[in-house]
Amino acid sequence: MSYVHIVTVLALLQFAVFGIKVGKARGTYGIKAPAITGNEIFERHFRVQQNTLEQLVLLLPGLYLYSQYFNPVVAAILGATYLIGREIYSATYVKDPAQRSAGYALSFLPTVILLIGGLIGAVKSLLSA
Repeated sequence: MSYVHIVTVLALLQFAVFGIKVGKARGTYGIKAPAITGNEIFERHFRVQQNTLEQLVLLLPGLYLYSQYFNPVVAAILGATYLIGREIYSATYVKDPAQRSAGYALSFLPTVILLIGGLIGAVKSLLSA
């Protein structure tokens, strides 16, 4: 489970870094809170952070469910793939949003695998009880 815990902390730290980038972009482009529009590059950073938050809501339960019912090391590997995907997503989305697909897929697909695996594990556990 230590690997899963490490991936969890890294995912949360990654989200925090994306938030710091939003704050920096807010200052760089003069976007005063609470505004979330006004400069395209700022808006891209903001969307990366918001999309990552949306993905974290799915990733974290999936990570723990999969690790409980199947294999924590495999769960951590899938989680690490998510982290790499998020970095690629962030870099490509800020540079050119049309190029974000590979990063999105590398973060979304592992999350779906974790969730489906967790669901299958829970159902199997119910049926064998």
